[in-house]
Parts: sequence; structure tokens; C-alpha cells
Amino acid sequence: MTAPLPIDSVLPDVLAALTRDDEFLVLPSGLYVALDRPEFARLHEVVALAAQLREADAGRVSVGPMDLSVWAELAELGVVDSQAATWVERATALRDLTEIPQPEPIGLTTTLRPYQLEGFWWLAFLHEHGLGGILADDMGLGKTLQVLALVQHAVLRGADDPFLVVAPTSVISAWRQQALTHAPGLRVGVVSRRSDDVAAMAASHDVIVTTYALLRLERDQFAARHWSGLVLDEAQQVKNHQGKTYAAARMIEADVRLAVTGTPFENGLMELWSLLSITAPGLYPSPRRFRDVVVGPVEKAGDQAALDRFRKRIRPFLLRRTKDLVAAELPPKQEQVLDVELEARHRKIYDTHLAKERQKILGLVEDFDRNRVAIFSALTKLRQLALDPALVDPQHDHVGSAKINVLAEHLAEIVAEGHQALVFSTFTSFLARVRERLTADGIPTVYLDGRTRDREAVIEAFRRGDAPVFLISLKAGGTGLTLTEADYVFVLDPWWNPAAEAQAVDRAHRIGQDKHVHVYRLVATDTIEEKVMALKARKAELFARVIDGGGASAAGISADDIRGLFEDG
Repeated sequence: MTAPLPIDSVLPDVLAALTRDDEFLVLPSGLYVALDRPEFARLHEVVALAAQLREADAGRVSVGPMDLSVWAELAELGVVDSQAATWVERATALRDLTEIPQPEPIGLTTTLRPYQLEGFWWLAFLHEHGLGGILADDMGLGKTLQVLALVQHAVLRGADDPFLVVAPTSVISAWRQQALTHAPGLRVGVVSRRSDDVAAMAASHDVIVTTYALLRLERDQFAARHWSGLVLDEAQQVKNHQGKTYAAARMIEADVRLAVTGTPFENGLMELWSLLSITAPGLYPSPRRFRDVVVGPVEKAGDQAALDRFRKRIRPFLLRRTKDLVAAELPPKQEQVLDVELEARHRKIYDTHLAKERQKILGLVEDFDRNRVAIFSALTKLRQLALDPALVDPQHDHVGSAKINVLAEHLAEIVAEGHQALVFSTFTSFLARVRERLTADGIPTVYLDGRTRDREAVIEAFRRGDAPVFLISLKAGGTGLTLTEADYVFVLDPWWNPAAEAQAVDRAHRIGQDKHVHVYRLVATDTIEEKVMALKARKAELFARVIDGGGASAAGISADDIRGLFEDG
């Protein structure tokens, strides 16, 4: 078993080595450290992002001139033109098609629900014709099962090459388990280390599963061979078309490229273009053209005719079913906002900082792009202050948190009644304080964040009922988990990305749940959290308008959105 690394003491050396792109690090003590350890995955990301930033005026960070080079590099290599031309040729051949074939799924131990069967037919059709698409079913409706049905179908039809599935680290074990449950005949291999031989593993398996980090770091290995299919699970991971992970995904040669995500975009339509450019590269080959004909008219101007044209064009390549369409197969879900009043001392601390941060942010927002880092840092501070002032200054430890009090009261009641609950926060420091309080109250908990080593053991402990409360970091556990043992969900701190919260809630409210699910969002009154809730609702409208066909116009996060957070105090 690998010994834990004292990361705090060696962080400067580690960062320096990652910046140089070294493979190993020898510490002064003589300790020999491989830099592809999972603990360093997030640091790899941070260093890559930092490399794109340059210092400007004091206290500001700005974006360097080479930040927009990744997509241009793909174009220069001919990847964009060749993929677009091939896709257009295949798509043109379908002009006389009258109906999609309906093959029988074979080799599954699970009977597909009617909408899942239709999804399988659509996927099999795309694979047969060498096209791609976005499977954007609502969270919890069995997207993984539909993809496994396609893979089994292709294998039984004599596919020469395996499928490559790329997923977040937190979802890798779920893919292996889902395959074992639903399609036990599939040979599934996992590439989890840089030292793994991709070619050798691909030669003896039907499916290779790997992480986005490894796809990026070992791009040449994955791009060196042909695949029957590329499946990007939680595909919002490649939403930035200027990122190296996006570039690595586009370099993969596959008969079909599938993006699997319940949130094909979260902040703006350019994220949806990133997925379309991978899965249907001839539809809108150029990002600039997409901005001109879609983003500007639809997202900025609210042009209904432009929206109708866009939705009609992408319809054959984007399949989405919402929970409303399959409501009869899911238990009821009741959602409620719990307003939390700050205690007097807490209110005084929050208001004092708010006055200071408001002036700072309103000054910085005049040059929003240049000051983005400083603005979001100040907003994060206010969010923490709304939760618990001790998160910002340990000297405020004695003040306490009204949210923790409200949560503890609710959990004491529902645990006594035999229920289980999921508790989400974006701040691990706040979850730690929640855990201290619940332990003091005699309420057993299990805990998961990005540093948790044995995730499966923790998850199984909750499923067995060893503890009635599961404290989960939103980033580490907001996707990829099925936790239908829980019938209560508490979201402790709202953020303006509605998809993140929806994904968290759907850990419990998904196929397999047989109990009424209760969802509580705790919102501190007269704080930035109330403004965030309103902004989140506006952002959700754009998604509904484009993907689900309703709602009104809205845009991604902007300087005006930031100003709106501070209107009327």
C-alpha cells in the first residue's frame, strides 16, 4: 500500500517539478516520489492553468495572448478539416433514410425500459453510420446502461476494436460495476496509471475505461490506435475548447464519438459547441462561425427564429429525455428552501465584510475579464462568511453557525425516524465543522471528499447503514454515485451553476429509488446566497430554452450578473 505523502511540507518542490513536467521528484530526505500519483491530479490541472496566466498590474491577473491556441493548433494539424469532411460525407449518405432500425438488445442481464430501448436504437444507428451524438438524458435515467447496450451490440456484431470510455476518476469504478451488473460478458479493462500499456490492454478487452487526466497526459498512447467508439462520460469535462483535455479527445480516432452528460452546457452555448465539435464535427466546424450564427442571436439577442433553426439542426444528434417524461417510474421529489436567519454576532461580522467586499468588487468589475480571479476570490469569501464566520477567521469560532444548528435539528429528527440523508457542500472546511457537530450530537456520519482514499469502502458503509448521514463534497461526489438508500438531501450552500446542485440531488432521486425524496436547500437570508439563488434560476432558463424547448433568454455569467449580486445591499 502506498504511504501517504506529507504534501504540505513538500508542496513547493512538487509544484516546481510539475511546472518542469518532471516524471519523478527526489526530496532532500532521499524520498523518491513518482509525480503521476493520484494525489497530484488536481495539482497537474492547477499548474496547467497557472501556465496560462501572466502577471499584470499589482493585485490583478490577466490572460496571456497564447491562451486561444489549442483549437487553432488542431486546425493546423488538419484534425478539424478531416473530421468535418468525413462527418459530412457520412451524414449526407443518410438523406434518403426513412426510419431508424430497431435491433433487439442482446447479452444484457437487465431489461431496458422503453425510453432506454429507444436510446439504444439511436446509439446503434449512430454507430452503424459512423456518426456521433450527445446522449443528454436527465441525470439518473440510465445513460450508462444505454451505452453498455450499444457496446454489447457492437461486440456481438464483430467489432474489431474496443470502445474507449473516458470518465472522471470518481466514476471509473462505477463503470466497471455497471458493466459487471448489466453486461457481464463484456471484458472491461481500466487504465489507471501512466505506466499502463494502452495497446496491450486494448488487445484483450472490449472496453477500456480511463480518466480525463490520463487521456490528456497519455494522449499519444490513446491516439495511436483506432477505437470502435469514444465515450466521454460526464462530458462537461471537455466543455472548454481551448483546453488540452478537449484537444486530446479530438485526436482520438473512433468510428463513433459520444458525449454522455445530463448537462451539455452549464454556463453558455460555447460549451455545447465543444461537445458538438467532437461528436458532430461537420455541423458547426468553426467556433467563430458558431458565435456569429448561434451564440450572438440566441444567447445575447433572444432571437427565436435563430433558436428554432439551431434546435432543428442539432436534433438528430442530441437525444434528451427529462424526468418528467418518465415520472411514472420515479418516486415523488419534494424540494424546499429553508431560510436561515443569521444570529446577531454573525450578522454583524457578515455585514462588515460585505461593505468592504462590495466596494472592492464593484471597482474590479469594470474590467471583469482582467479581474476575474480577484472577483471570484472575494465572492468565495462572502459565501463562506454566510455559512460560518470561522471559515474565514478562526477567531470567530465561538460565534457558531445558524446553518449547522438548523441542519442538526432536522437530521436528529429524520435519523430518529430511520431515514438516511446526503449532505452536500462545496466547502470541505464547512463539512468538517458539520461533522464535528453531528458527532457531538451522537449522529454517526461517513465522509467523502477529493482526499478520500478508499471511496468504495466509504460508499458501501453508507449503503449498509453503518451511518445514517453521508457528508459529501459537491465536487468529489456530485456525480457518478448511486445512493438510493438516502431519501433526504441537504444542499448547504447554493452556487450559480444549477447543474451542480441537480447532479447532487440526483444521487438519491434516480432509477432504483422507491421512497419519496425530500430535498432541502439552506439559504442564509439577506446575504449573497439569496442573490445567487436568483442568478442560478436565470442561468437555468437558457438551458431550458435551448435543450428542453421552453423558458426565456439568459446568458452566461457576466459583469452585470456580478453587479446584480450587490444591488440593494
